[in-house]
Amino acid sequence: MPEFLSFLITAILILYIVRSLVRIFLPMLFQGVINKAQQQQRNQQQNYTRNTTSAKIKVDHVPDPKKGTIPDSEGEFVDYEEIK
Repeated sequence: MPEFLSFLITAILILYIVRSLVRIFLPMLFQGVINKAQQQQRNQQQNYTRNTTSAKIKVDHVPDPKKGTIPDSEGEFVDYEEIK
């Protein structure tokens, strides 16, 4: 019985120590991963902005909107016939 009690106390202490260490080091590990992902995103954004700023768009003609047409809000016209 004393061996079982000694094993139980040792296991509880080890689990407590591991849990404490995980609480300390896991946020540091996640922060490192997050910082690395943010840096990659910044680099990707900078590369995208460099590549897209060299392109220029020129519009020569903008067509006038059609006049005299029925607006979409009016709906369709249906002939009415009286049924007797």
